[in-house]
Amino acid sequence: MNDSLLRELVPAVIGVLVRRGADFAAAEDAVQDALVEAVRVWPDDPPRDLKAWLVTVAWRKFLDAARADTSRRHREVRVETEPVPGPGEAVDDTLRLYFLCAHPSLAPASAVALTLRAVGGLTTRQIARAYLVPEATMAQRISRAKRTVSGVRFNQPGDVATVLRVLYLVFNEGYSGDVDLAAEAIRLTRQLAAKTSDEEVAGLLALMLLHHARRTARTAPDGRLVPLAEQDRGLWDTRLIAEGVDVLQAALTRDRLGEFQAQAAIAALHADARTAEETDWVQIVEWYDELVRLTDSPVARLNRAVAVGEADGPRAGLAALAELDPALPRYTAAAAYLHERDGDPVTAARLYAEAARSASSLPERDHLTRQAARLNAQLRT
Repeated sequence: MNDSLLRELVPAVIGVLVRRGADFAAAEDAVQDALVEAVRVWPDDPPRDLKAWLVTVAWRKFLDAARADTSRRHREVRVETEPVPGPGEAVDDTLRLYFLCAHPSLAPASAVALTLRAVGGLTTRQIARAYLVPEATMAQRISRAKRTVSGVRFNQPGDVATVLRVLYLVFNEGYSGDVDLAAEAIRLTRQLAAKTSDEEVAGLLALMLLHHARRTARTAPDGRLVPLAEQDRGLWDTRLIAEGVDVLQAALTRDRLGEFQAQAAIAALHADARTAEETDWVQIVEWYDELVRLTDSPVARLNRAVAVGEADGPRAGLAALAELDPALPRYTAAAAYLHERDGDPVTAARLYAEAARSASSLPERDHLTRQAARLNAQLRT
C-alpha cells in the first residue's frame, strides 16, 4: 500500500463524512476502521477508485457505530442514504479540517496532534514517537481534542492565522522519532498553499523552505550546534532556497505584507549571502522593523537588537537590547554575544554561563557552555 497516497486521502475522506453529518470524532474513527479494512482487502483486491472505496466503507462503519450507539445518544444522527461504490466526490474538504484542527478552544499541543492525525494522516503511534511520549498519552490527548471539536460545524469562515500558527508549531518541533515533523509541516503547508491564495500561507511556506534548506549545516557530526555564522554554506540546499525565494517573491508582489512574509524575507537575505561577512544586515534590520510594526513581538525586538549590533556595531545592539525585558528567552545569550563583540570577554563569559543554565534544549545549553568555556580559557592565557 502507498502510505503517502493514503495520507493524502485520509483528510479528504474524513471531510466527506463530516460534511454528511458525522461529527469529527466519529468520522475520524470510522476512517481509521476503513483503513484497517483496506490493509486486509487491498493487497488481493485493490479497488479502481481508492477514495470512493474508503468513503463507502468508512460511511458504513460510521452508520454501524451510530446505530449501535443510539441508546446512549440523546439526539438523532442525521445521515444520508448509504452511497453505492463509484467515483469519489469532487468536493475537497481538506481545508475544512485545517480550520477544525486549529479550533481556538484547543490548546496548541492538542491542535498540533489533531492536525497531524486528521490532515497529516499519521498514526497515533507515529505522533507519540515524534513527541517522545507514550502512545497511550498521545491517544488521550487526541481523544480529548476530538471531543472538544466534535460539535463544531463550518458555518463561518475559519481563521487562517490560527491554522498557520499550528503549522508553524509543527515545523518547529523539528525531527525526532520516526516522523520528520519539519518535513511533515512543509508537506501540509504545501497542501494548504495549493488550496488558497492567501499571502501569509505562501509566506509561511517560503519561511519553512528557507529554514529547512540550512538543516544539514545546523549540527556537526558529533551533534554540536553550529551557529549560522559558522555553518558550511556549501551544505545548504540551493533547490529549497530557490523555491523559497520564488514563493516569497510571488507573495510580496501582492503587496499584503504579513509577519510570515517578513520573517521569510529575513531568512532569504541570510540565504543570499555567500559568506557570513557578506550578510546585508542593514536590510535585515529594515525587515525586522517591519516585523516589529506588524507584531510588536518581544522576540522580534530581541532579534532586531542582535541585527542592529551587526549593522551598526555591538554598542548600538546593546542599547537596543537594554530597552527590552531581561526575562525574555535568549536575552542573556544575546547580551553575551554582543558583549563579546564589544571586546568584553569577562562579562560575555559570565552571561554565556548564565544563559546556559536557562537554555530550553540540550544542544543550546551545550553550545552556550562551550562559549563560556572558550572565553574563560582565553582569559586564563
